[in-house]
Amino acid sequence: MKINYPAKVLLAWSEAIKGNADIRDWLMKNGYPELGLFSFALRNNDEAREWLIKNNFPHLMALIRGCEGDPNAILWLRKFKLDTLVYVARAADNSEEAMTYLVSKNHLELARVAAQMRYVKNTIERDNNDVHKISRD
Repeated sequence: MKINYPAKVLLAWSEAIKGNADIRDWLMKNGYPELGLFSFALRNNDEAREWLIKNNFPHLMALIRGCEGDPNAILWLRKFKLDTLVYVARAADNSEEAMTYLVSKNHLELARVAAQMRYVKNTIERDNNDVHKISRD
């Protein structure tokens, strides 16, 4: 239940999170469906979220929930000693301290994953806030 992928797969994962559909599809067809589906789950796709849980990737779902600010997800990751994923989740949730930690520990690919997650999460939040603001005006 750890993130133990080759560096090139982690880089591909960050590109899939960023929205590169070709790389996402490559991940899904070449033995990493969880990483491809992660990009859908991060964008609030309920089917992808359910798939991660049902197919024994609860740590990836906890990573998403953690980046969304869910303290229980962070506690769950800590409980299972997935400390690096705690830092990825916190970095994706705008913690510069967590991002600095990942870089300082030479987890550069995971720092890139966190940066892409942060961008997607912040874009979703901004868009949701804009919709709520418009509907109130």
